[in-house]
Amino acid sequence: MFQYPESDASGASNVPPASSSRSQPQPERVRHVLYGSLRGLDRVIKILHHLGYADPNDWCGPVPSGEPNQWLVVMTKTLLVE
Repeated sequence: MFQYPESDASGASNVPPASSSRSQPQPERVRHVLYGSLRGLDRVIKILHHLGYADPNDWCGPVPSGEPNQWLVVMTKTLLVE
């Protein structure tokens, strides 16, 4: 599970401030990048769709990565974050 780091190299805290009960969720864009074979990418996209996270049409078309049999697909999702 993702955990916020205690502090960065300068010693400043990276922990987000505690949210108050009055704070409103704010939209935040998160970009997902998948890298792999076309069959592997297709499988992961279908799993994420089955879980209700992303529609297959939300992903860009496969882009060759420059490596043999390796492709990239990207999706940007807007989430509400408190």
